[in-house]
Amino acid sequence: MRSFISVVILTLLLSANLPKVPQVRLREAFVKLTFEMPVEFISPADGTRRLFVIAQKGVIHVFPDQSDVSQTKKFLDITNKVISGGERGLLGLAFHPDFRQNGFFYVNYTRGSSLETVVSRFQVSKTNPDVANPDSEVVLLTYDQPYSNHNGGKIAFGKDGYLYISAGDGGSGGDPQNRSQNLKELLGKIMRIDVDSKYGNLNYSIPKDNPFAGNKEGYREEIYAYGLRNVWKFSFDSQTGQLWAGDVGQNAREEIDIIEKGGNYGWKIMEGMDCYAGWNSNKGRSCQTEGLVKPVYEYLHSAGLGQSVTGGFVYRGKNLPQLVGKYIFGDYQSGKIWALSQKKDGSYESELVTELDGLLSAFGEDADHELYVCSHNNGKIFKLMAHKL
Repeated sequence: MRSFISVVILTLLLSANLPKVPQVRLREAFVKLTFEMPVEFISPADGTRRLFVIAQKGVIHVFPDQSDVSQTKKFLDITNKVISGGERGLLGLAFHPDFRQNGFFYVNYTRGSSLETVVSRFQVSKTNPDVANPDSEVVLLTYDQPYSNHNGGKIAFGKDGYLYISAGDGGSGGDPQNRSQNLKELLGKIMRIDVDSKYGNLNYSIPKDNPFAGNKEGYREEIYAYGLRNVWKFSFDSQTGQLWAGDVGQNAREEIDIIEKGGNYGWKIMEGMDCYAGWNSNKGRSCQTEGLVKPVYEYLHSAGLGQSVTGGFVYRGKNLPQLVGKYIFGDYQSGKIWALSQKKDGSYESELVTELDGLLSAFGEDADHELYVCSHNNGKIFKLMAHKL
């Protein structure tokens, strides 16, 4: 009996020291396909189950959702319009909620010798659903980019039917002109516009419940939330409609935010949950945080977890039941992928679920809400799968 108990204790001790088996694995989704610097993966809700991948230099590829697919079609090629490199390029793609009927889709890209961001609409060819009409562009919105980095670039439609747009703080480092807190500028913001109607000379209108709609102070009415440094990726929970964002940090912290209408997310007063050392050289690290929305989660560069958050999605697929309802996100540099969940006390905790051997530029969903990741440096697309021993 004593020897049996000893064996059980020894087994428990040994198992406690074994490395934790990852909950999920990454499988190369389309072994015959490679893309040049992919930055977006998306499937429109049009019943076709097609997949679209953005190549940063200015090409949108389309192909069927088949693991053995051997080639793609060029849905749109605007490389002649796009200035790319670093954080510039063709960065965002969103399909109109009524895309099946009207063929409208929207893109976000950088252009010009005097750099600016363009948000514009294109339409699918009348004769070929896999090809867009390159001459159908209607520019909705432009805004200057004073530096080459922090261009944001994500666009997506919410359940309210409005188009949401993320703009970085304009670049350089430390937001030198404090643009994120300036409500008269679009930089450092998430915007919301109505693309189905016009307002004055604009090719869009302002939703009536936007926080600064109709203001008399000269604040930009497109603003939905502000005080953001560089939201590279955001997404809506397909079940609840909640808006999640990964905001890239400055020197020390990466943060995850739940975006609410009118919220001030603190940059550059705060970086993550702490005062930003460079916000006011005369006051050092002390700052006034009243009225600022703190992130729901952060991780530190000093912990070795990474240095550039890539926002993901709340998982609503069926293949990974242990992740349902959790927010899946990663880090561009380290390739680590975490699942974020809320505890009973309302705080959030993360668990490492897998890791990409590469630069993690984007997450994406297929028609079934299964998750994929884009490897920026090697051009491959990977699918999150159940881990099998």
